[in-house]
Amino acid sequence: MKKLNNLYLIISLLSIFTVIGCKKYLDVKSDLKLVVPKTLSDAQGLMDDANLMNLRTTPSYGESSSDDYFLPPAGYQATLVDGQDVYRWKPVPYKFGIDWSQGYLAIYNSNLCMEILQNVERTDGNGQQWDNAMGSAFFYRAYYILMLTGQYGLGYDEGSSNKDLGVVLRSSSDFNIKSVRSTVEECYQQVINDASAALNLLPNYPQHLMRPSKGAALALLSRCYLYMHKYELALKFATEALAFNNKLMDYNSDSDIVGLSGNTPFKKFNKETLWYAELSGGFGIQAILRARIDTTLYASYNANDLRKIAFFRAASPYQQFKGNYTANINNNFSGLATDELLLTSAECKAYLNNIDDGMKDLNTLLKSRWRNTVIYQPLTASNREDALTKIRTERRKELLMRGLRFYDIKRYNKEGLNLNLTRLINGQIVTLPANSPFYALPLPVDIVDITGIQQN
Repeated sequence: MKKLNNLYLIISLLSIFTVIGCKKYLDVKSDLKLVVPKTLSDAQGLMDDANLMNLRTTPSYGESSSDDYFLPPAGYQATLVDGQDVYRWKPVPYKFGIDWSQGYLAIYNSNLCMEILQNVERTDGNGQQWDNAMGSAFFYRAYYILMLTGQYGLGYDEGSSNKDLGVVLRSSSDFNIKSVRSTVEECYQQVINDASAALNLLPNYPQHLMRPSKGAALALLSRCYLYMHKYELALKFATEALAFNNKLMDYNSDSDIVGLSGNTPFKKFNKETLWYAELSGGFGIQAILRARIDTTLYASYNANDLRKIAFFRAASPYQQFKGNYTANINNNFSGLATDELLLTSAECKAYLNNIDDGMKDLNTLLKSRWRNTVIYQPLTASNREDALTKIRTERRKELLMRGLRFYDIKRYNKEGLNLNLTRLINGQIVTLPANSPFYALPLPVDIVDITGIQQN
């Protein structure tokens, strides 16, 4: 049999096994019609399969490689060798991997959905449903391309991204089409094209927050342009997204807060959520029970900043993170939310020398997190650099463990921050230098072997 020179053979098999497991295939009389999706309802069903599209599916290798957490000696020793190598920023000969397989399975489902809809006539009667399914497919493909590119490609650089390798762009469910790595520039352009197409099709607000909407598509475009250093466009789309939802939880008292001191302080699908997704389990080294929060980072929260209660619990002598928007201490939120948009708006305004409005956005966020029995003193900035430093510090503190820090470090270093990451392991300092080639994380070795695509 002809060797299939791409990753979709494996993805297709995974899809089959998933369908068999979910539908109890052996208990059903064989009928090919049951397993060949071809209707509008089938297409929407692919997009509504939260287990494949939303839940524990966002790439997390980058989060494992970031600097917001550390492993104490006992946790490091209890970690498998692959996890230890990831923690040391060493190339890991891992196979297929949760991040790659889940990301491309979601992309596969998106492509399949589009192909189904090409054979379903859009009419006045089904137009709203057709648009929602097609828009969702564009959105999901854009989201996973963006997050995979940010993990496996170097940080965006206008001078080199037309040569730097990104990920494989798939626009068909046909697994006989050879896989080829596109450039970082091509990957970001695909995200923009897909998210823009989604924006024109999706409803203003979703029936459920696991479904994308116009607000979510705008937020995705804002995130994309931010990581491209295109601050005017990132601000434009953040502003438009906030027009759909600018709500913040008041950490003093809010219907979406269960209890700040509890292990799950926030309700799932709270008012700040535009679209819901979760980080994958990845290599597991940043898992709640194993990881500890960087001590300097924890100390930076003011005693009257209620995030210090909501986000952390004691694991003597250190702290663990618990401030997920998932209502599950073991699952990290990775979706799109208003707090991220407000921080993006603040940073873009400061970057573009609108310092006063940038600080106003930042203070709006921080005041909602401040103990209301103590007068909040708004932060001020003396100049553009001071404003950016304060806003980016709060971005890190607010968006903790959402899978964004690694992408931010790459962005900052491309702008000259020269942030070197360090870890103390068995008495030795291990360093990941700023702008190291390792910021394009290694691809699964079996995917490289099967497809022949270039390894990082």
